[in-house]
Amino acid sequence: MRYLFAEYVLDTDRRELHRGTDVVSVTPQVFDLLDYLIRNRERVVTKDELINAVWNGRVVSDAALTTRLNAARSAIGDTGEKQRLIKTLPRKGFRFVGAVREAQRLTTVPLAHAGQNDDAAYRSPSPPRLSIVVLPFANLSNAPEQDYFVDGVTGSLTTDLSRINGSFVIGQHTALTYKGKSVDVRQIGRELNVRYALEGSVQRCNNRLRVNVQLIDAKTGNHLWADRFDKPFADLLDMQDEIVARIARTLDNQLIVAEARRAARTLNPDAMDLYFQGRHSCNRGVTLEYFAEARNFFGRALAIDPQNVDAMSWTALVETVLVAAFLTDHGPPYLAAAETLVLKALRLAPDHAWAHFTLAMVLIYTNRAAQGVAECERALALDRNLADAHEMMGQAKFYMGCGADTEFHVDEALRLSPRDISTFRWMNTAGFAKLQIAADAEAAAWFARGIEANRNYPLLHFGYAAALALLGRLDEAQAAAKTGLALDPTFTIRRFKNVPVRGGGANFFAGARRMVKGLHIAGVPEG
Repeated sequence: MRYLFAEYVLDTDRRELHRGTDVVSVTPQVFDLLDYLIRNRERVVTKDELINAVWNGRVVSDAALTTRLNAARSAIGDTGEKQRLIKTLPRKGFRFVGAVREAQRLTTVPLAHAGQNDDAAYRSPSPPRLSIVVLPFANLSNAPEQDYFVDGVTGSLTTDLSRINGSFVIGQHTALTYKGKSVDVRQIGRELNVRYALEGSVQRCNNRLRVNVQLIDAKTGNHLWADRFDKPFADLLDMQDEIVARIARTLDNQLIVAEARRAARTLNPDAMDLYFQGRHSCNRGVTLEYFAEARNFFGRALAIDPQNVDAMSWTALVETVLVAAFLTDHGPPYLAAAETLVLKALRLAPDHAWAHFTLAMVLIYTNRAAQGVAECERALALDRNLADAHEMMGQAKFYMGCGADTEFHVDEALRLSPRDISTFRWMNTAGFAKLQIAADAEAAAWFARGIEANRNYPLLHFGYAAALALLGRLDEAQAAAKTGLALDPTFTIRRFKNVPVRGGGANFFAGARRMVKGLHIAGVPEG
């Protein structure tokens, strides 16, 4: 059996660890430790289990175990600090968390014929979900000195995509072997056993840099998504970070769409199929209908796999957004359920960025905004492309009565992902923050931008109505309120006032009174 992960192959038949074409030297005990962790990657392995498997139950000191673990991490390019592949769960044990692909040797191919092409001696299973190779981008600038920038984009994208939970991303060293070669993407998909390939090109035109990207189905060769990023030429490293962040963020959503479509065609969906469908439902819109659909998918996923951290985190998010988007009159029970779920998820996966972000939401909506900001910072430390965390810090500032600081955080989210599916919500946050500080014209402008991005989000129309009413534009305010009520006939001022967040100090309450006044003037029912 061979286990393929990151840039490595663990060959249990030959007892060899490979990185690309190189053999990595490891001691027998380190090899056995890696083998045991990888074979049991679906669960947490206790210290006693490891000792029994590797040392046959002999008495071994904690220091000896730590030394072997450190050696194993070092052999596969991991560290005790990063824990990218091997996680230590305090007081519980250890777990291999890297995406692993298995390949079995065919008995019909003699070992004598195995060599550089011994991949032919293995039968690979179906490509893993979210499996992708970032092929080397083409430099179309006729400027060889920019090759380092083009390769940098490829390498950074490989790293950033590997942060997507559950993804399997082919290492850059392997991807670079295709540089400059004209190879059919479908052949690459078969050779690497991946579902998707990302191609791209970089071209400098006068003082602008243009980056084209295409996401391709590696089985059919069909283009699933394409986009172009066009920016004024500036500092290359800054541009690389921004371009990579935007592509990675967009790709996260595009891959969810692709996986959800595959899952919808599956006769017997498993937990991850159902999770992807739930994610897709959430992305379709912030409505009771879509969120009920998402909750159903996540619930079915958890019925199959009660420890599915992704489904837990997103269920908690659904419960929280029902309150945050004023879709319910009974906020506290939803928030309590969300907190219980997300804390359970974090006990199972302490470094799950989205779970930390969801916990931040729960904390902010239960009057613990400062702790919520800390959780947002933790989420961003784990995933620098998590634009939602920037916007959530803006919400925290709003609820702390510091609405003047909110716009900065919303702008950061928009800088990272200007065409994000969530921009309408971020603009809504900026609009209400402007209302809090009596910048009503700016508030109206933010709400108008949000409505342009998504006309089906009721809260934007109610915020717009309040801003227009406070500006004295009564006819427009009443029209905006009617549009909001057509989208959500259950919305009332009472629901708006009863949101469980009580905020910080006089500024928050003064701003809330202004918003309620605007809603009254615009004709929103009291309830």
